[in-house]
Amino acid sequence: MRLSAAYHAGARYDITSGKHRIVTDQPVADGGQDAGMSPVELYVGSIAGCVGYFVGRFCARHDIPLEGLTVDAEWTMAEGPHRIGQVSLAIHLPHRLTPDLKEKLLKVAHGCTVHQSIAVAPKVAIKLNPHGHHEAIE
Repeated sequence: MRLSAAYHAGARYDITSGKHRIVTDQPVADGGQDAGMSPVELYVGSIAGCVGYFVGRFCARHDIPLEGLTVDAEWTMAEGPHRIGQVSLAIHLPHRLTPDLKEKLLKVAHGCTVHQSIAVAPKVAIKLNPHGHHEAIE
């Protein structure tokens, strides 16, 4: 699987994957043009979106209507290294669930792929100019 983040201007990078494109940028106060979510917002948003998808599939299996389902996320930053320190997700489902169903739903939510990719951290390799793509540096 592959995608690409290409420099656009200022602090903007456009991420392209297949036929899809997402613009990331920084707020004006941080030197950007605020043309899109910051990568940190996108990261938190991907957790919320993944939890929503897993909860939605759970609801569909149990004939629970999906109308009104939202996943709200809040996060705080931490230092040493500078990173997201905590993410709190609130799943809003305007339907009463039995305690048993609620427990199962939360277990499914915790099993979402993005959350599991944080819980069991992936190896990240960063290289400069792989595959012999060398630009002349004056």
